[in-house]
Amino acid sequence: MSGPHPPESETCPLSEPQREALSTNPFDTDDDDKLHEECGVFGVVGVTDAANFVALGLHALQHRGQEAGGIVAHDPELGFNSARRFGYVRDNFTRASLMETLPGPLAIGHVRYSTAGSKAAAIRDVQPFFGEFSMGGAAIAHNGNITNANSLRRELIERGSIFQSSSDSECIIHLMARSLQRDIPSRMEDALRRVEGAFSVVAMTRTKLIGVRDPLGVRPLVLGKVGDGWCLSSETCALDIIGAEFVREIEPGEMVVITDKGVDSSHPFRPAEPRFCIFEHVYFSRPDSQYGGRSVYETRSSIGKELAREAPVEADLVCPVPDGGTPAAIGYSQESGIPYGMGITRNQYVGRTFIEPTEQIRNMGVRLKLNVNRALIKGKRIILVDDSVVRGTTSRKIKDMLLDAGASEVHFRIASPPTQWPCFYGVDTPNRDKLLAAQMSEDEMCEHLGVDSLKFISLDGLYRAVGEVEGRNPNCPQYCDACFSGEYPVTPADMVEQGFEMKAAE
Repeated sequence: MSGPHPPESETCPLSEPQREALSTNPFDTDDDDKLHEECGVFGVVGVTDAANFVALGLHALQHRGQEAGGIVAHDPELGFNSARRFGYVRDNFTRASLMETLPGPLAIGHVRYSTAGSKAAAIRDVQPFFGEFSMGGAAIAHNGNITNANSLRRELIERGSIFQSSSDSECIIHLMARSLQRDIPSRMEDALRRVEGAFSVVAMTRTKLIGVRDPLGVRPLVLGKVGDGWCLSSETCALDIIGAEFVREIEPGEMVVITDKGVDSSHPFRPAEPRFCIFEHVYFSRPDSQYGGRSVYETRSSIGKELAREAPVEADLVCPVPDGGTPAAIGYSQESGIPYGMGITRNQYVGRTFIEPTEQIRNMGVRLKLNVNRALIKGKRIILVDDSVVRGTTSRKIKDMLLDAGASEVHFRIASPPTQWPCFYGVDTPNRDKLLAAQMSEDEMCEHLGVDSLKFISLDGLYRAVGEVEGRNPNCPQYCDACFSGEYPVTPADMVEQGFEMKAAE
């Protein structure tokens, strides 16, 4: 990377036990059986103390990454300043002493969820990343995954680049540094043409806020208006928290450059058929966000209704696994006519901790976060609705909890198709041999989980629920559904190089 980082306010190194706790938190046992989005981005220009708006936006996007967060701000007199921290936004970027070090009308931020199992958490891996170029500094925050990052990294190192992090996103900064273009937005275009995979990027110079989305539009990015200024966000829910007006979604393959003169839009990449991540509708996004003029909550409720039509069963109560299964369970109840009830309650206050628990507490597992309402469950036939099944470990524990509480039958209904393939576009996914649906048929999974019945929504049914009336077009899928179908819209070059076997062509 050319040049130094901007001043880092109040550096905050962690001890080895703290870093270990961040990556192997025993209280996250149930979340470990979910797919995790790896990051969220937010940026603001044209407002006083922009970093405060960014902190609020990142707080709304916390579900997209809980390990760490960072903000870079620019002030015309003081230049660039940054702060990067491990942990939740609320525990770091709400302190006046920190936010006062990030003045200026322009700022971007990032929340991060690292690869599962990593024990090498380092502050240098926390975005946004910064580079000092001949025409001035620039910072960049990236949501997604660069599928050819390893080959780009090798090439750049051979040509003399010195990497400061282990993140694939840093490749973009180095590619920009080597570009011969005369301004930073043009250098970013030049760099992103070399990049494969999924990227929604929020970046900044001294005077510009920049947003870019990859040609397939795999990961989301939206534009908002706040007062006389503008903002970019991974989701619309983060616009609401700062009182911003939703303007529109950034289009696949679009770059917007925002200054005090307004928004300049261009489409610098070769056009492609959009392939938005369908799992954003199922689980990743907050239910109060919206895509395509439709709320995520409404879509998830429709998924539940479609699931009820596809997989009916006689029962006494429809119960969600909170919180991911709640909207679909409500939809299932409405369509089936079976009463809805909160048979399981989530403890919202059990989160990451640096306290080393006893073995007895470790063994409590999912019970630390979920508790069954025995009075509601006892003697009833339960339809349990969840958003997905990954490894299946948590599903078995929840089933046992319901039976222990006196449920007479437990029927699982899953608001997504079987997850059979890993994601390489910005989602933390287990290897294929750890995905239950890749190793077992639906009947075998039912027996393995020990439930009375198990049904997943079909891929066609999921497409119908998100608004594609005819279901999935096999010749031209409207979404990226690789985790279900194994059909990757961009070949994961690095993973194939490491031995990953793609699905054989039919």
